[in-house]
Amino acid sequence: MTAPSALPPLKAVGLVARRELNTRLRARSFYVGTLVILLVLGGYLLLQATLIGNASSSTVGLTGQATGIAPQLTAAAAQTGQEVQTRTVPDLEQGKEEVRNGDLDVLVSGNAAALQVFVKSDLDSQLQAVLNGIARQQVLDAKLVEADLDPAQVMREVDSAKVTLNPLEPPDPERGQRLAIGLITVFLLFFGIQTYGAFVAQGVIEEKASRVVEILLSTVRPWQLMLGKVLGLGLVGLVQIVILAAVGLAMAGGTGVLTLSGVATGTAAWGVVWYVVGFFLYATVYAAAGSLVSRQEDAASVITPVTMVLTLGFVVGFNVLLQSPDGALGRVLSLVPLFSPILMPGRMAAGSAPGWEVGLSLVLTVALGALLTWLGSRVYRNAVLHTGSRLKLMTALRG
Repeated sequence: MTAPSALPPLKAVGLVARRELNTRLRARSFYVGTLVILLVLGGYLLLQATLIGNASSSTVGLTGQATGIAPQLTAAAAQTGQEVQTRTVPDLEQGKEEVRNGDLDVLVSGNAAALQVFVKSDLDSQLQAVLNGIARQQVLDAKLVEADLDPAQVMREVDSAKVTLNPLEPPDPERGQRLAIGLITVFLLFFGIQTYGAFVAQGVIEEKASRVVEILLSTVRPWQLMLGKVLGLGLVGLVQIVILAAVGLAMAGGTGVLTLSGVATGTAAWGVVWYVVGFFLYATVYAAAGSLVSRQEDAASVITPVTMVLTLGFVVGFNVLLQSPDGALGRVLSLVPLFSPILMPGRMAAGSAPGWEVGLSLVLTVALGALLTWLGSRVYRNAVLHTGSRLKLMTALRG
């Protein structure tokens, strides 16, 4: 039996939350962890910037009769969105050596109708299609001349025959970046909720093992202690996510990887909302789960089921976003409260979530969060002073 709290409820919750906030924010692990994530993120963005800069650019060496295709090659590659720089190589063997050393991406020799292409390992499929097109065009021109036809006139007639494209919806040139923003959002939310939710459970177990909880409960009520712990650790996670989002957006914009700053900023704002909703949904469950055991060695047995549900939401959300964010499966799963905090923000970033779905998922998630908070506080109140073997969930609910 615990003594009634001598403090006003809000003040008691605030004191517990401030204690958790100060302890975690002053911990070296918080700064080291944040710095490591930022370094990884920075390295990833630099890699993406390098890949973007090099993806559509190739250096092609031309030797022998192939030097005559330089204008065709440059023009044809430009039509496919590629940038090809051509360079004349005086000797075939020298060109091969430059390919091996990486000075050339491709070496082309031979006559236009039978081109010989040398690469270090693989040839870009678009560039290969361009070279095949040049060779076929050369053969076709020769056959047309043999048939006493004007190749230019024939090609004009051929080029005039095109399919008529009738898009039912206008193409979205921003789809790729929106998808990338959505995937990053899904990962950050999963990381924040899972990491700091587990911290809640670990903190509860530590306080039980050290008997500190008995001292704390002489001043505050169990629900105040649990809610304060959830609030404090939730704020720590929120601080870290805001730092990661702000610095990440700045780095992405600076490296040129991200150009949709408005979409990214809006997604970050909604990400904060969904983090708060999702964290409270899971953190009270983590707290209740942690109160069922008294040793850190037993933590995995109660935390794992909660983490598995959250991980399932992350895995499903990631794959749904990659395959079809506006498909039936994605729409249904994003309305399931246990998955909504992970999946719905990703769909919103991808531009495939209508307003009514967002509103409905928020209402359902908040409703389930309120129910789980009530159940979690009941379990926590009945189990937090229990020591010894693991307490069964049904026993804690009935107590």
